[in-house]
Amino acid sequence: MDMNTPPLAQEDPLVLYGETFAGRLLLGTSRYPPPATLEAAVKRSQPAMLTASLRRQGAAQPEAGAAFWKLLQELAVPVLPNTAGCHTTQEVITTAQMAREVFNTPWIKLELIGDDYSLQPDTLNLVDCARQLINDGFKVLPYCTEDLVLCQRLVDVGCQAVMPWAAPIGTGQGPVNPYAMRLLRERLSVPLIVDAGLGLPSHACTVMEWGFDAVLLNTAVALAQSPVDMAGAFADAVRAGRAAYRSGAMQPQASAQPSTPVMGTPFWHHGS
Repeated sequence: MDMNTPPLAQEDPLVLYGETFAGRLLLGTSRYPPPATLEAAVKRSQPAMLTASLRRQGAAQPEAGAAFWKLLQELAVPVLPNTAGCHTTQEVITTAQMAREVFNTPWIKLELIGDDYSLQPDTLNLVDCARQLINDGFKVLPYCTEDLVLCQRLVDVGCQAVMPWAAPIGTGQGPVNPYAMRLLRERLSVPLIVDAGLGLPSHACTVMEWGFDAVLLNTAVALAQSPVDMAGAFADAVRAGRAAYRSGAMQPQASAQPSTPVMGTPFWHHGS
């Protein structure tokens, strides 16, 4: 038994495309002050995967990012390449194929941006893009909105997990549409990873309490005053939320209910 892995995580692993992960927190790798801060945050939070952008980190030019890639290798955490910054299906496919060669992995976080202001996914082309990547042998984790029909269509073309946002990327607002997100969890049986928009550990705890399977974070940790402590706080919140979900929370009541029922005389007056 790995003494560094909480017992609950060992009993209740995250399973994506048939592969098992001990943690339910995925962590982005951009915008950290120095590399040492990223390293410490990873060690504190023990994420299941680390996301990395081929286009933004310069992986195609090893001399530009050699130190970064060396750090990723030393951390020994599975890497989830993403297609950040892609606006067309062809851009996504080309970037994904390059990432597969660079990282030697079939995993890809699919990002197909349709609006530069909100960074909202291109919902009209996302499903077909996912289909093409899956047919090319990728294990696709698509970044999408919380729209139920869109997420169902992604599952229909072969995505074994989907990654709906809680709010637009980098806003830190937390779940802005709780109804849609809870409906999504109720209707879909595949793993759901909340990707984007979480700003506080309480946000992560909340979506995990709703039954979401994992969360992906970047900005909320990287731009915190103490990224390492914030990474730890999010990791703790994710574990707490998952434990609460599995424990079966009480149902809210419309009126007060006594926690200690009162009947007859005080217990110290009872005879033996």
